[in-house]
Amino acid sequence: MSDSIRVAIVYGSASDTEIMSAAGKALEGYGVQYEEHVISAHRAPRTLVGWLEGLESRGVQAVIAGAGLSAALPGVVAAHTTLPVIGVPIKGGALDGLDALLAITQMPPGVPVASVGLNGSRNAAILAVQILALGDPSLKSALQKAKSDLEATAAEALAKGSK
Repeated sequence: MSDSIRVAIVYGSASDTEIMSAAGKALEGYGVQYEEHVISAHRAPRTLVGWLEGLESRGVQAVIAGAGLSAALPGVVAAHTTLPVIGVPIKGGALDGLDALLAITQMPPGVPVASVGLNGSRNAAILAVQILALGDPSLKSALQKAKSDLEATAAEALAKGSK
């Protein structure tokens, strides 16, 4: 595994930190280096574009972008980079996250954003690791172990619940 930053995590509001921190924790579990920033697509668009322009030179290979409400951030990120972008719709607002989920999944042709479930930053990190594992045998091995551990945990729970 590389020591350089491989994943960038970005979200539009400091109030999303608790939800998005699960992505960083998951990446740490796989030994994947990341950077994390709060940059609003609406309130700081020039700052966001400037940050995006340096991603690849810093070794970033995937971006996790969390957003609530109109959820513009993942799409803006995808519009400015060829890196894979994984959107995390964040619950909140009048529609309790449905608006964010729909905004992230309904991107125009040519500007794809993968999406995970509401508040699913941990799954976003695992998806980023799966993307990185395509060229990293040690990450692939770690993912295989994690899947095996999930299966063992499920089997134990089933055995405890059976009479």
